[in-house]
Amino acid sequence: MVATLGYAAAQAQAPLAPFHFERREPRAQDVVIEIKYCGVCHSDLHQVKDEWGGSMFPMVPGHEIVGRVVKVGAAVKNFKAGDLAGVGCMVDSCRSCPSCQEGLEQYCEKGFVGTYNGKEKDGKTITYGGYSNSIVVDEAFVLHISDKLELSAVAPLLCAGITTYSPLRYWKVGKGQKVGIVGLGGLGHMAVKLAHAFGAKVVLFTTSAGKTADAKRLGADEVVISKDPQQMKQHLRSFDFILDTVSAPHDLNAFLALLKRQGTMTLLGVPDKDPSLKIANLIFKRAQLVGSLIGGIRETQEMLDFCAEHGITSDIEVIPMQQINQAYERMLKSDVKYRFVIDMATLKD
Repeated sequence: MVATLGYAAAQAQAPLAPFHFERREPRAQDVVIEIKYCGVCHSDLHQVKDEWGGSMFPMVPGHEIVGRVVKVGAAVKNFKAGDLAGVGCMVDSCRSCPSCQEGLEQYCEKGFVGTYNGKEKDGKTITYGGYSNSIVVDEAFVLHISDKLELSAVAPLLCAGITTYSPLRYWKVGKGQKVGIVGLGGLGHMAVKLAHAFGAKVVLFTTSAGKTADAKRLGADEVVISKDPQQMKQHLRSFDFILDTVSAPHDLNAFLALLKRQGTMTLLGVPDKDPSLKIANLIFKRAQLVGSLIGGIRETQEMLDFCAEHGITSDIEVIPMQQINQAYERMLKSDVKYRFVIDMATLKD
């Protein structure tokens, strides 16, 4: 077994604290990664507080993992000791259902194995995440990381990056299209960067006028204050695609009205309460309201390669492990631009 130190929540609502545990002994197909950095996703906070139900404790969160390979099993073909590597939201899946066969493991019909707060395929071994000094993962779910980019700023690409890249790529966002991004947080700021890199005209929707300059710095061509009816009215029936990154309850109808005929609005956030819809906004324009999850392993690697080619990383604030509980409090106040990343060199008892 591999002795591991991490930070864990002992129970719901409990602060995270040092936690000793054991990773499995590496199998023939496993890669052992020394974790250098781990991004902090808002879902970590939800899970630790058991806000979605089903949380398993003790819990070691973290699914935006980057580091260096220190050991590989005898059957590993694509990694060697010394390689930079990453692990995202999944560490396994059934690998046999139609979704898995198509490289869409995120939609595994038997349920993918989450990097943390999940159970291995044996149905009993709980997975522990990246708020730790090492991880052991089957090479099929390990990603290659380019040395062209700042490693700490790559970490959030493993969740925020792929969550926004996947729908932009699937709905073929590109040159000649007008694309709206709703919200400028951890997901939204990546969506702006990626949509801009794809060549689209990017419009950022926000309720805060104070975010205008930052949105334009990130690649937005225009910023619309969504609570201003006049600004919204100027964009009626003009968008090819809108990507909504907001998890808090909000009025979707205001944005659906902005889609042109056959336009698409994709939801990434899961609000506490399902919204009410004016179905006419869809019927009279043959518009689509859809949802999207993360991406599969193949698409995640494609995203990482795209970001390396275009020099795209997340805007981050690096913190020591000991500040994780304060970081959670700041996340609740939206006091981060735009993603916290933990420096694992600071991990100590």
